[in-house]
Amino acid sequence: MNVKIINKSDHALPHYETEASAGMDLRAHLEEDVILEPLERAIVKTGLFMELPVGLEAQVRPRSGLAAKSGITVLNAPGTIDADYRGEIGVILVNLSKEPFTIQNGDRIAQIVIAKHERIKWHKVNELNTTDRGEGGFGSTGVK
Repeated sequence: MNVKIINKSDHALPHYETEASAGMDLRAHLEEDVILEPLERAIVKTGLFMELPVGLEAQVRPRSGLAAKSGITVLNAPGTIDADYRGEIGVILVNLSKEPFTIQNGDRIAQIVIAKHERIKWHKVNELNTTDRGEGGFGSTGVK
């Protein structure tokens, strides 16, 4: 599938690193470093603008290495980029560690996954079909 994209950064377009990768890395497009203090958040721009076909969305997700090693994650994960959005892709990053974290131009800051989605129509009813689970949620099935 072809997707229109404008790249105003000096970095390569997002691409799949391996044959079976679902996501493509997004890179920071910065004029100067961004220092995220502990518990601080910032929108980090990518220099990318795209035109997705209707029926697709782009999901912005954390990079596992940044999260595990440095406590840096995408605050609204997954962030959704709708097919009718034409602005620059920005990533809301948050520092959940106890140390400042520096983001430099070109750093891989998040990943993007393109996914199909359905549109629904609500059908109002007075009751729902029953299941074995019922209203159990928030850990009701246990941890082991």
